[in-house]
Amino acid sequence: MKKKKKKNRLRSIPFWILLIIFTSAIIYSSFKLFEWYQDNKKIKNLNKDIKDETKVRKNKDKGELVNQPDDKESDYWYYVGLPFYEVDFSKLLAKNKDTVAFIHMANTNINYPVVQTSNNDYYLNHAFDKSRNDAGWVFMDYRNNINNLSDNTIIYGHGRLDKTVFGSLKNALTRSWQKNKDNYAIWLSTPRENMIFQIFSIYTVQSESYYITTSFSSISQKQTWLDTMKQRNQAINNTPVNVNDKILTLSTCQNNEGGRIVVQAKLVKKQTR
Repeated sequence: MKKKKKKNRLRSIPFWILLIIFTSAIIYSSFKLFEWYQDNKKIKNLNKDIKDETKVRKNKDKGELVNQPDDKESDYWYYVGLPFYEVDFSKLLAKNKDTVAFIHMANTNINYPVVQTSNNDYYLNHAFDKSRNDAGWVFMDYRNNINNLSDNTIIYGHGRLDKTVFGSLKNALTRSWQKNKDNYAIWLSTPRENMIFQIFSIYTVQSESYYITTSFSSISQKQTWLDTMKQRNQAINNTPVNVNDKILTLSTCQNNEGGRIVVQAKLVKKQTR
């Protein structure tokens, strides 16, 4: 009889171990969910304060056209007719001296000041006010120079499920978004310039370093890169692009398996402030 009871107790040990593991997993998941919610809430409140304090106005100045096409029927002429977005950077720079630009993209939640530091790690888990936050912020690749654009200027942001930061970039993958001609413009304002970019490629790709190449050693190398970016395009538009174009790349995570959502555009108009 004693042997039987001892045997039953031994059989019950795995159950209690599983119960402890299961309970611990629930507690940990609940904590992470609460932490995720708090991070998102702070980002939303922080961005609301920024919007309330930052003066943004439309500027209808004609500006300087960039790399004009010969085709007078090209959509290029539609996008260069759009007004600039002009941003007062005084309060943004007072809050964070890492501020280099302000980005706006139609029919998304992308309406953020862009920061840049000496690496691509810090703003993956720090907010605009430099507080620790796993939602991160919208930031420019440390290799780029906003005052002297590289062949390819890259801006990153986490793909948050609540569509904060670059979470709403996935809108660009939908056919309803792509059917709206106005959505193919990206506005980038800096303390020195206002710029408008025209989107030419939207796609998903596994994590790699090729699409985030910032400069090229030869024209042929850049042409090969551009051909690859064009071939990846999943959007319904077909916008020409050539080696004389300055490219803007927006990149965010698509999933936990290393997928990326990428939107690429070419500079079509700029204005010196």
